[in-house]
Amino acid sequence: MILKVISAEDVLFEGQVKVVHLPGAKGAFTVLPGHASLISTLTPGAVRFTLDSGDEKEVTIGGGIVDVDSNVVSVCIY
Repeated sequence: MILKVISAEDVLFEGQVKVVHLPGAKGAFTVLPGHASLISTLTPGAVRFTLDSGDEKEVTIGGGIVDVDSNVVSVCIY
């Protein structure tokens, strides 16, 4: 699955991942390959993800939105 984390100024991350953990407005949730399509707002917190290599990474955000569709997770942050 592909994760894209972007802001108005820059692309913070773009690459293949195994899993993504997101701070949703209604509670934290996890996206795995094959996840159903969705759009959600995000609260301040951390977007945590595991690369295909097994390395774990984190991007701290102040809020934003996420779109999940066809194994592409697009996170637009404030």
